[in-house]
Amino acid sequence: MNRGESATPLAKVRGLGASGHGGQHWLEERFSSIALVLLSLWLIFSLLMLPVLDRATLAEWLGSAWAAVPMALLVIAGFKHGLDGLKVVVDDYVHDEGSRVGLHFILTMAAIAGASAALFALAKIAFGAAA
Repeated sequence: MNRGESATPLAKVRGLGASGHGGQHWLEERFSSIALVLLSLWLIFSLLMLPVLDRATLAEWLGSAWAAVPMALLVIAGFKHGLDGLKVVVDDYVHDEGSRVGLHFILTMAAIAGASAALFALAKIAFGAAA
């Protein structure tokens, strides 16, 4: 018997609670939040430690793996966290399944495009004009 066919209200929702579906998504949002806090603190501290904030100094700083790798992680975590948050808003407020799937696709493609552009710009700075 399918869940929708003459099942009791309890049988229809059994297994759909936090332990059944949404727990993993909730944990991913929390982990990306923690990563963003730590990486943002790293960025602020690192920028404060630079002698000046001109283009040449920043380019030299980002040329180091110790700066470029955490910066790439910050970009990835930021876009992932933003995408997850926007998907939750869509899930909460868009009730038509087709529209929801379409918006999820558009949001995912926009996040991939934005993250790709940011990572390309970072690589161009980190590796110089050769990238």
